[in-house]
Amino acid sequence: MKQQSRWSLLFPTLILLTLTLLYLSSLLLPKTPSPNPNNPSPPPKPCDLFRGRWIHDPFRRPLYDATCPFHRNSWNCLRNGRHNMTRINSFRWAPAACPSAVPAVDPEGFLRAMRGRRIGFVGDSLNENFLVAFLCVLRSADGGARKWKRKGAWRGGYFPRFDVTVAYHRAVLLARYKWQPENDTSANGVKGIYRVDVDIPADDWINVTKFYDVLLFNTGHWWGPDKFPDKTPLVFYREGKPVIPPLGISDGLRVVLNSIIPIIEREVPRTTLKFWRMQSPRHFHGGEWNQNGSCLFDHPLDEIQLDSWFDPKNGGVNKEAREVNHVIEQAIRGTSIRLLDFTHLSEFRADAHPAIWLGKKDAVAVWGQDCLHWCLPGVPDTWVELLATLILQNIEND
Repeated sequence: MKQQSRWSLLFPTLILLTLTLLYLSSLLLPKTPSPNPNNPSPPPKPCDLFRGRWIHDPFRRPLYDATCPFHRNSWNCLRNGRHNMTRINSFRWAPAACPSAVPAVDPEGFLRAMRGRRIGFVGDSLNENFLVAFLCVLRSADGGARKWKRKGAWRGGYFPRFDVTVAYHRAVLLARYKWQPENDTSANGVKGIYRVDVDIPADDWINVTKFYDVLLFNTGHWWGPDKFPDKTPLVFYREGKPVIPPLGISDGLRVVLNSIIPIIEREVPRTTLKFWRMQSPRHFHGGEWNQNGSCLFDHPLDEIQLDSWFDPKNGGVNKEAREVNHVIEQAIRGTSIRLLDFTHLSEFRADAHPAIWLGKKDAVAVWGQDCLHWCLPGVPDTWVELLATLILQNIEND
C-alpha cells in the first residue's frame, strides 16, 4: 500500500519533468516561420530559356523533309543538296539553368491545345523563315493542311483537323512606307525616296489585329544602308510632314518603334498573346553579302568566338543584331509584349545557313551567299520548340 502511495506521488513529478524537458528542447530547435497570408513568399524565378548551349544529339531528327508543301525554294536545303544537313539538325538547345525545360515539340498536342485559334507572324523575311518552319512542323500532325492566304497574308497554312490558322503578314518596317520617284536626278543623284510615316502602321497588319489569338512581330533587317542606299534613302514623316532635322536610319528605327509599339498595345486586344522576336544574327565571314562574304562552316561557333563576331565594339559586318536589339529592348520595356530572345542561341550557328545552296542557277553570282536566312529544317525548328513552349504556358495560364 505504501509502494502504491509513493508511485502516486512520483507520477505527477515525472509528468512535470517530461513537459519541462520538451519545452526546453523546443527553445533550442530552429524556428520555422508560420506563413503570413499578407506577405506571401515570392514565386520561383522563371528559367531563362534563351541562355545555354547546343548539345550534339545524334538521335535528333527533324519532323519534316524536302517535300513539305510550305517550303520556300531558297531555304529548302535538303532539296538543294546542302552539305552537312544531318549534322546541322543533330543539335538541340539546352538552357543553362534548366536543360530539359524545352521539350521536343509535339505537333499534335500543340494543335489540339490551340484548337480553333489563330497565330500571326508580322515582319520581314526572317519571320517568314520562322513561319515556314512552324508550318512544316505542324503539318506532320495534319496531312490535310493546306495553304492559306486570306486577310492580306503573304503566306500561311490552315490545319483542318484542329481548325488552326498560322499565317505571315509582310511588313518589313512595320510603319507605312512607299516609293516616291524624283523627277530630277541631275542635281544630287537621288533617284527618289522611300517615305516612311512613322506614326502610321502598315496596312499589311493593322487591319488584322483582332483576327489572331497570338501575334509575333519583328523588324530590323531592312534598317541598313544595303536596303536603302544614298540614292534611294528613307525619309521620315510625322503627321504628314517631314521630320526636321532629318533622321538617319538608326534614329528612324528608334522613332518608328516608339510610335508603332504603343499602337500595338492599343489596337491588339488585351487577351491576345503578343511576342516580339529579337534579331536573327548574320554570319558573313570575310566581307558583306555583296563583297564575297561567306558562311561555309561545318560546325557551330564556340562561345568564346561570339563577341569577336557580333559585339558592335569590334565594328564587324555582323554587328547589326546586337545594335538593333538594344533599340528594341528599350522600346518594348514596360509593355505587355513578351520578348523572344533568339539572338544568343542563333549566334552559335554559323554552320546552318543556305550559303551557296540556293536552288537557283546564278543566284550566288547575283545575290551572294545567303548567310542571313536559315536552312530548313534547321535552327528555326528550335525557335518553334521555344515558341510552342511559351504559347502553351501562357494559354494554359489564361
